[in-house]
Amino acid sequence: MSDLRIAVLGVGMMGADHVARITSRIAGARVSVVNDYLAEKAERVAATVPGCRVIGDPLDAIADSDVDAVLLATPGPTHEKQLLACLEHRKPVLCEKPLTTDVATSLEVVKREVELGHKLIQVGFMRRFDHEYAQLKALLDAGELGAPLVMHCAHRNPSVPPNFDSSMIVKDSLVHEVDVTRFLFGEEIASVQIICPAANSVAPRGLQDPQIAIFRTQSGKHVDVEVFVTTGVAYEVRTEVVGERGSAMIGLDVGLVRRSFPGTWGGQITPSFKERFGQAYDTEVQRWVDAVRSGANVDGPTAWDGYAAAAVCEAGVQSLESGAPVAVELATRIGS
Repeated sequence: MSDLRIAVLGVGMMGADHVARITSRIAGARVSVVNDYLAEKAERVAATVPGCRVIGDPLDAIADSDVDAVLLATPGPTHEKQLLACLEHRKPVLCEKPLTTDVATSLEVVKREVELGHKLIQVGFMRRFDHEYAQLKALLDAGELGAPLVMHCAHRNPSVPPNFDSSMIVKDSLVHEVDVTRFLFGEEIASVQIICPAANSVAPRGLQDPQIAIFRTQSGKHVDVEVFVTTGVAYEVRTEVVGERGSAMIGLDVGLVRRSFPGTWGGQITPSFKERFGQAYDTEVQRWVDAVRSGANVDGPTAWDGYAAAAVCEAGVQSLESGAPVAVELATRIGS
């Protein structure tokens, strides 16, 4: 079988990283087309890939006859139109989160995909493909901790872009813990509350950072998440699950631990998401390519998972504004 021809839409930091990944580390695929609203950037990235072309209009790129599948790394507000174009042209798509930027359009995308009768959309919640999260999931599924009761999470970034606002901490950062909760526990989140501790004086003016999120799942499990995106230190993501018969933690970055005079010890914290989750991205994209080439199209989080995450984050933003717990409202599930 010939290589899967992929159009990468959006070649900023994430998209350019995917182009390099597909070109150098993914088997059975090649980047045939790139697109970005900054034409010069697209030309620079295309020049690094033999035979790759730049197409200026993202919808034309999706429709192009030299494209079998699409990887969306464009800004969230553009996703709805681009996803609907992928569905119209029956082209499988790996869409970086969010699915769309609001619940109503996310649900509409789910409905449109269901109308086709087969799945074409995979959402880029890459933590599901990380070795440590996979180990933790297997441990829980095997019942080795007994029934899980509580989960504690920490999500820390050294910094965020200048345009980052308080609601984006929920929609762009906490969203990963939303999907992790649904993935590990296999159930929906029933309510969310965002608590704001004392403001961090180093954070940009107006940014409420850190935030503490509290989830309650449908069966009553408790999840708390510290989200702190301006630590100035490094990238830290930890998850601990406490069950009836024990606990397990991942994300400790346990590599070389050095002890030296005069009684100091330590190691190195992961500097960014690329180092922490590079393997997860590689595995995610390879499995997506393999699924598309086999005709399955999807091997991971679906459009429904993207919609459910959007619903929790919308409730989270409402809680951020009100300070009170907010129930998560989900539509009746459609499709399989």
